[in-house]
Amino acid sequence: MFICSAKKRCCRPVGVKVGVLALQGDVAEHILAFREALADRPGSTVVPVRHVEDLVGLDGLAIPGGESTTISRLMGKNGLYEPLTGFEGGIFATCAGMVLVADRVDDPRVRSLGLISMHVARNAFGPQINSRETLLNIAGLADPFRAVFIRAPVVTEVGPGVEVLARIPEGIVAVRSGRHMAFAFHPELGGDFRLHRMFLEGLGV
Repeated sequence: MFICSAKKRCCRPVGVKVGVLALQGDVAEHILAFREALADRPGSTVVPVRHVEDLVGLDGLAIPGGESTTISRLMGKNGLYEPLTGFEGGIFATCAGMVLVADRVDDPRVRSLGLISMHVARNAFGPQINSRETLLNIAGLADPFRAVFIRAPVVTEVGPGVEVLARIPEGIVAVRSGRHMAFAFHPELGGDFRLHRMFLEGLGV
C-alpha cells in the first residue's frame, strides 16, 4: 500500500506495524531483526505483544523460538488463542513458533493454532548438543541462507496451499502459506534479514 501525492508526483511506502509475541523465548532478537528489516520504511514500528489489546493495528506478528509448551500455556493464560486464530495479518513463526502455527503436532502438551496445514515433529533434532548451522537454499533467495538450528522441529507433511521453501534430510524446514511463513531455524540470528523482508513484502502493505 502506498500514499501518493498528485502534487508531488511521488509515492512513499506506508509505515508497517509488526508485533513480537513476548511471552517467552528470543523476543529481543526478533524485535531488533524486524527493526533492521524496516529501517527503510519511515513510520514503521515493532512492538512486544503480551495481551489481546496489543494485537490491534498490527500488520504482522512474529512468534519466536523458545519452549513451545511454555508459550502454549502462556497463550492460554493470556486469552490469546482465539484472537490469534482470527488474526488477519501475517505471522512469521520460528522454531517453537513453527510448532505453534501448525494444525498437527506430535506432542499433546502443545495446543497449536492450526494456521498452517502441516504436521510438525517437535524437537526433531534431539538435544541442544545436536544443534547446528548450515547454508540452506531457500526458494525466493538468490544466495544460500546461513540457518541456525537450535533443538529444531521439522515439518513431516504439508497440506494443500502450503509452499515448501526449504528442506534438509531430516525434513521440511521452511514453508509459506498465504501471508504466513514458518521456519524450523532462527532467521533473526546472524544479521541476514532477507527472510524478514520477504515476509514484509508478502503482507501487501
